[in-house]
Amino acid sequence: MIPDLPTIEAAAERIRPYVHRTPVLTSEGINHLLNSTLFFKCENLQKAGAFKSRGACNAVFSLPDDLVSSGVATHSSGNHAQALARAARIRGCKAYIVMPETAPRVKVEAVKGYGGEITFCQPTLASREETLRAVVEKTGATEVHPYNDYRIIAGQATAALEFFNQTGNLDIIMTPVGGGGLLSGTALSTRYLSPSTQVIAAEPANADDAFRSFNTKQLLPSVNPNTIADGLLTSLGTLTFPIILDYVYQIITASEASIIEAMKLTWERMKIIIEPSSALPLAVIMENRDIFKGKKVGIILSGGNVSLHNLPWLKQTRP
Repeated sequence: MIPDLPTIEAAAERIRPYVHRTPVLTSEGINHLLNSTLFFKCENLQKAGAFKSRGACNAVFSLPDDLVSSGVATHSSGNHAQALARAARIRGCKAYIVMPETAPRVKVEAVKGYGGEITFCQPTLASREETLRAVVEKTGATEVHPYNDYRIIAGQATAALEFFNQTGNLDIIMTPVGGGGLLSGTALSTRYLSPSTQVIAAEPANADDAFRSFNTKQLLPSVNPNTIADGLLTSLGTLTFPIILDYVYQIITASEASIIEAMKLTWERMKIIIEPSSALPLAVIMENRDIFKGKKVGIILSGGNVSLHNLPWLKQTRP
């Protein structure tokens, strides 16, 4: 069932020993530049470097002993992979991780560091799912989907739960959107705790399947996404999409150039490291200043796992 508030609160209690209560930061300089009051929930400072630790820990520690005895398995381009490998290590079971061969090296090395056993695949959703099926069949591991799992959604919802406790009501709360786990969890917490707050998602214009799905009200796949935001390459899930349709106000896209500009601005003004996917909400605000003018806006910075040898501003900016 779709997680209700008691389920989300139970998830928060379950994962409390294993995750950070991440800080909320502000920047007078960015507020002045954009004529808005922005609050940044720093999940880039979360365990394993991303909000994914919340959902992974909730899922793994929700499983009975007989299911975890054969391990857990998933497919992920990086952040969920790291989070699940870490959660499995804490729980004392194996983690089998399917990763696309294009996954950032920093994320691959982190999964290995947490003890995850990696199987590489082609960088397509079909290849990821087919390879995962083979791994599960071989190992008997329990699949923990990166986002299409109510245990994962409930875990991700705890970030917004904390956020509202730290800031009070917001006019708008924003997250990036890939598979929709963070967005749907945020939408649920917002519905329960601050129903007057608008939930707005940010997506790369070069990987806009959630934008198209939301506006056509039909679940459309991600086809050949071409974005530096490597954490946002997957399609929405059958569980996340209905929640998003019901409780998200709007999905807005941003260009690759704006993603890079927003990422650089955050690094320079706030002195924190975020990955390209985390920069999407700020990029959207920068491209649509009138929408957010004078508003109190909460942004969940989704993660900070980025290779310092592969920074996007060191490359030619894509259109």
